[in-house]
Order: sequence, then structure tokens, then C-alpha cells
Amino acid sequence: QVQLVESGGGLVQPGGSLRLSCAASGSIFSINAMGWYRQAPGKQRELVATITSGGSTNYADSVKGRFTISRDNTKNTVYLQMNSLKPEDTAVYYCNADIVALTVPRYLKRYWGQGTQVTVSS
Repeated sequence: QVQLVESGGGLVQPGGSLRLSCAASGSIFSINAMGWYRQAPGKQRELVATITSGGSTNYADSVKGRFTISRDNTKNTVYLQMNSLKPEDTAVYYCNADIVALTVPRYLKRYWGQGTQVTVSS
């Protein structure tokens, strides 16, 4: 089985920073793209940032220049460094990863973490 476990959420004041982590574990053959999404109350889940296995990144316009996505392939972990946080960044943040598990036959599947709450408030 494959699972993604997130950590690092919490309460932070406007202008503050948080770093989210998401570690993939289990019977993994390979990991392709990884990413972060978020869902605020009453809104649809939206893309925050993605990163390919080669390190190419993509960001939502709302977080460009403030958030940085990175990954450590030796640890099967993706990170989201969030700086200059705003109240509108408040949401549950979910990581995902496109993983080929050690199954027979092998196939690519998108896995999701359980979500971590980020609250930006004074």
C-alpha cells in the first residue's frame, strides 16, 4: 500500500511563514509529479503548486513569489514553503503524488494525503 502523510500546518499571523511536508511511503516503484492543492470553506479545491520528477515547477498566480515547492527524491517527500501568508491563504492543504506502485501489473495512480489545516489570522 502507498500513503501520503502531511505535516506542518497550523495557525500563523498574517505575514508569517509555514513549511508543509508530505512524505510518501509504502510499496513505491517510482514517483512522477507531486503537488499541493488547497480547499477553503465553501470553495472548490484549487491547485497551489506542482513539481515534476525533474524539478520543473508550476504555481497558481495567487501564490507566485510567496510560495516555493520543492522535493527530496531520496526521501520521497515534497515541501511547500509559504511566506508572506495572507488570511486568504487559510484552507486545508492537500498534497498529491503520481506514483507507480510495486503492483502487478504496474500502473500510474494519483494518491492524496489526508490534508493539513493552515489558518492565517491575527
